[in-house]
Amino acid sequence: MSPRRRFRWAWWLLAYASLGLGIVGIVVPGLPTVPFVLLSAFAAARGSERLHARLLAHRQFGPMIRDWQAHGAVSRRAKWLAVSMMSVCAAIMFLTSPKLWMAMTGSSIMAVVAIWLWRRPEPPADRGSR
Repeated sequence: MSPRRRFRWAWWLLAYASLGLGIVGIVVPGLPTVPFVLLSAFAAARGSERLHARLLAHRQFGPMIRDWQAHGAVSRRAKWLAVSMMSVCAAIMFLTSPKLWMAMTGSSIMAVVAIWLWRRPEPPADRGSR
């Protein structure tokens, strides 16, 4: 049995668990959706061809996954939304954290993620014409 076949169940489990977390992230502030959906697509490509095909065909998630797989790209709208949500979460942390260092640590991590995110390329403009 090939190593890929042997661990297919683990990829399958990771794909569905991360998709579940991504879906929960739609309604829970501070829990990201996009990274979990991308992780789900990555794992599904190795463990569940059916789930991978469904994710690629999904109206909301499909374009984002295809852009990431083809170009490592994130849309400008997604970047703005992510940075906006991180800013809101940082403000909430500063207002509610029992210790200042806790809010500063979380905000610093989010700032690093925001910088990384803005350095990612944007999808090609001709995507809609295909």
